[in-house]
Amino acid sequence: MMKTGSCLCGGVSFELRGPLASVIACHCNQCRKQTGNYWASTHTADKDLAMLKNDTLAWYRASGNAQRGFCSACGSTLFWKKDASDVTSVCAGAIDGKTDLKLAGHIYVADAGDYYEIAGGGYRLPQS
Repeated sequence: MMKTGSCLCGGVSFELRGPLASVIACHCNQCRKQTGNYWASTHTADKDLAMLKNDTLAWYRASGNAQRGFCSACGSTLFWKKDASDVTSVCAGAIDGKTDLKLAGHIYVADAGDYYEIAGGGYRLPQS
């Protein structure tokens, strides 16, 4: 089922044309610094991710092996992309309407912030 998504200001919009994976919540330090909390994302094959508008899409290399995509106008966190991968993680909150996605689990729980409790089911891994 096709889904659409965008940033807060509409400068970046996209279409997800293929199946989406269950949501994974990442509690690592980088994800917490980027989002202000934890990062919750699904992922899809690059061939199934179509950019409808990317006027303000910017990428930041936060580590030696991955990039983070965001809107340079409104600051919305949108994507995470590992180098040499044909898959892109997509922020679940950027998807329009009901997603019908379920939380599969949590990663980097050893790095979770002390200001929240990890909620929801699924697995819990200390790292990735």
